[in-house]
Amino acid sequence: MPMYEHVFLARQDLSQSQVDSLAQEATKIIENNEGKVVKTETWGLRTLAYKIQKNRKAHFVMLNIDGPTSVVAELERQTAINEDVIRYMTIRVEEHESGPSVMMRKNERSERGERRPRRDRDDNN
Repeated sequence: MPMYEHVFLARQDLSQSQVDSLAQEATKIIENNEGKVVKTETWGLRTLAYKIQKNRKAHFVMLNIDGPTSVVAELERQTAINEDVIRYMTIRVEEHESGPSVMMRKNERSERGERRPRRDRDDNN
């Protein structure tokens, strides 16, 4: 069965419980259409690179999905109708990442205070 990653951005004025209910609604849509949600990650409230519909921040949620193409079509149709979702994107992947995604590992690293080493100007020559 094809595998997908579906990421959506929810409005900044929603509470975390409302964002979780959006993820549950997406899971119901997927399961009702013969699909399966392998993993759900909430990346939290993050600053956007530019304003989207007057929002400077958004709640990011990622779903790993196994299912036929009809699942993705229905999920995107329902997501486009929802006024709480300001952006979404679904991509097909060869396999799902095991363990936490890159975004979650990035959060863990920043919480521990780790940083990438700085390069001096002389290193570039």
